[in-house]
Amino acid sequence: MLCSMRCALAAGTLAGWSLPAFAPLSRPLAGALRIPRTITSGVAVTFDDGPHPQGTPAVLEVLADHGATATFFMLGEQVIKAPALAREVVAAGHHVGIHGHRHRNLLRLPPAVIARDLDRAYAVIAEATDRAPRLHRAPYGIYSWPALNTVRARGWTPLLWSRWGRDWTRHATPGSIASTVGQLVDGDVVLLHDADDYSAPGSWRRTAAALPFVLESIAASGLPCVSLSGR
Repeated sequence: MLCSMRCALAAGTLAGWSLPAFAPLSRPLAGALRIPRTITSGVAVTFDDGPHPQGTPAVLEVLADHGATATFFMLGEQVIKAPALAREVVAAGHHVGIHGHRHRNLLRLPPAVIARDLDRAYAVIAEATDRAPRLHRAPYGIYSWPALNTVRARGWTPLLWSRWGRDWTRHATPGSIASTVGQLVDGDVVLLHDADDYSAPGSWRRTAAALPFVLESIAASGLPCVSLSGR
């Protein structure tokens, strides 16, 4: 009996810690936890993991060609390597969000480590861009309860996505990325990546090649392509 009680307590504690991690897989759960997967209107194209010395400029060029704006969830450790590139993103009219300082699964980190990582990321990104980012997306989209609480305690908004291109995989192609994103509807948030530091080598090239098709699909639908400030 004592063993059963201990096992039940451990299972409950684990569920309490990790429940938000399933939000990317479940729209009802994300809604119950108040983790947005969509926006009020328009379509938001978002990029994770940058800035990247080749991938980010390639993506910026495509966005400029189509007169589109996007949101870049940056990593502090990448901004330290390329602060001028982070500034270029903002100068081009895009918004930035926080992806963390290091690209780590927050489910595996204790609260104090999460807090230090987020504070470091904010300081680095804010200094480089002269902006105060208010949006956060966890690496892999995985939140723990402590991570979610830490994000909200700073007045930030966590944001997931409703569509993705699976552009980080080794077998992704421009065609597969565009078709996986699919036909977009009002309120969709698209997840793409402008860097390959944490994914298949060269994946940013395929993302940049697929991006025109995604943007043309948005334009054909008559929906605005919007960037997000989190304010």
